[in-house]
Amino acid sequence: MNPHTHRRVVPRNGDDIEYGSNYLSNMKKLLPSTTLCGASHISSVSVRMKRFISTMLISIATFNFVVPAFAANEARIAELLKQIEVLEEQAKQFKGSIAEERAKAQTLQRDIAIIKKEIQGLEQQIILTSTKISKTKVEITDMEGNIFETQQTIDRRRETVGELLIFLNQRDNENLMATLMKNENLSTFLSEAQQLANVNDKLLELIGDLRNQKQQLEISKVGLEDKKGELISLNQEQSAKRSSLTGVKSQKDTILAQTKGQEAEYQKMLTAAEKKRSQLFLEMQQLESDAVAGGLFIIRVKATGVPPRGTKLFTYPEDSYRLTQGYGMTTYAKRGAYGGSPHNGIDIAGGYGTPIKVIGSGEIIANGFNSGFGNWVAVQHDSFGLVSVYGHMSAFAPLRVGTKVTQGQAVGYEGSTGNSTGSHVHLSLYQDFFTYTKAGQLYFNYFDGSLNPSDYL
Repeated sequence: MNPHTHRRVVPRNGDDIEYGSNYLSNMKKLLPSTTLCGASHISSVSVRMKRFISTMLISIATFNFVVPAFAANEARIAELLKQIEVLEEQAKQFKGSIAEERAKAQTLQRDIAIIKKEIQGLEQQIILTSTKISKTKVEITDMEGNIFETQQTIDRRRETVGELLIFLNQRDNENLMATLMKNENLSTFLSEAQQLANVNDKLLELIGDLRNQKQQLEISKVGLEDKKGELISLNQEQSAKRSSLTGVKSQKDTILAQTKGQEAEYQKMLTAAEKKRSQLFLEMQQLESDAVAGGLFIIRVKATGVPPRGTKLFTYPEDSYRLTQGYGMTTYAKRGAYGGSPHNGIDIAGGYGTPIKVIGSGEIIANGFNSGFGNWVAVQHDSFGLVSVYGHMSAFAPLRVGTKVTQGQAVGYEGSTGNSTGSHVHLSLYQDFFTYTKAGQLYFNYFDGSLNPSDYL
């Protein structure tokens, strides 16, 4: 066989060369045992070739028999996953227990029981989030270690195969007669030529393997960044839950201080709160009318159209929830709670501190605080330019006005800020939305321009 007829491996710019996991046994099969022993009469060229091939075999062997450095981490991750499953099941039980209490008539005893369970639930949620944080940190450490080892392996293979390519190139450029004369007999010459051709063919395969390994490395790096982002989100969620816990405890202390534990005092407090709410909404209606008449808008946006009722455009803002009040002239609204106006949205309760997720992709166009809706945020959606508003939040997610958000992304956490009778998220949907100010607080239009969110969830 002519040694000059085999294909030459010339790597393209940017290509890397790698050894696959099964090539140790393959290479041993390619090289006859006589060539690995090394007799004294073998030519210097053959010795040089065996030296390079031996280097490659050692490198491949090292790659194939590396003991995983992160096996212990896998066990730790599995343990944390079990803990998370148990904690999440406990969280469901807490929510179910709170829902049962809310179904009872509103009394001081009921509301204090709810608050106590919300405190217990938040403490359990903090433990759950801490466990998720620990799991994510272990995963990040694991991924960083694997990325480092993979990069080291790639670097070693590139160097080894690069040397082998240089050798093959030099061998390829030798004069055929000179090469033949260096060998003691024709059999040795043909054996060496076959070895060179076989190694060269394997190198073509190994280049493809290394290219795939590099692609996988880049995917791992992207995954690592995603995990780091997940860790940031978990830390933010943890901070919000701790803040919510402080708020709930304060709420319980305030109620007990104002009522001195007496049911009659509590009922008086509820009646006074309802009258205050009615007066507040009457004032808001007047301010809204003045803003419309004078064009005193901070921002105003209108939808490009209104889809037919029943069009499922959006998802609910909480994964596990209970609908506590619907849209329009509800029983509560008929009592005059909103100054004679209908309820301009729906109320959903999932538990104090529950992440509130945007119902559809879009952009945050406004956020603020007012005495009616507490902490609130408005998102204009890609779908028809409709606007959703989320009120009574205990805390905002760290997102500024102008931030693009995707469906399911947290924009805040459930609470009871503003004029609220308990922890829930108020969800409104608008085809015509505007904001205006009152005494330094940012308000939005109440009922006019609103739609029933339930028609599109």
